[in-house]
Amino acid sequence: MSARGADLASAAQALVGVPFRLHGREPATGLDCLGLVGRALEDCGRSVRYPQGYRLRNTDIAPWLGFAARNGLRSCADPVRRGDVLLMQPGPAQHHLLIALGDTRFVHAHAGLRRVVIQHFPSPQPPLAQWRLDPDPEQIWQR
Repeated sequence: MSARGADLASAAQALVGVPFRLHGREPATGLDCLGLVGRALEDCGRSVRYPQGYRLRNTDIAPWLGFAARNGLRSCADPVRRGDVLLMQPGPAQHHLLIALGDTRFVHAHAGLRRVVIQHFPSPQPPLAQWRLDPDPEQIWQR
């Protein structure tokens, strides 16, 4: 297991209980799923560049894919492990980011529960995308 992945998972886990807020970027005022991933990355010492103009419902996942690449996350298709970031589609035109605590436990900003939570998904649907922290932090600056 990557120490970087473990750090990201721990940083996300520390945010459990933070209020949900669409476009939220600060734990004091609330986080959405993108804000959760961004804050966890920042808490691991990364600078984060967020996409602009997304809504709660989107038909285009390009902003999500660009967000991952710009922030040192690399695509992978391995079995899910601690610290992986998954892009899921919980409903039509709805996309959502989760941070894995293991293969069936995830931290995410839950709009319905209005806070960041840990949930078990015993058999999660296949993700639209899966990323891990880039093993070489210098690669972030080369993109």
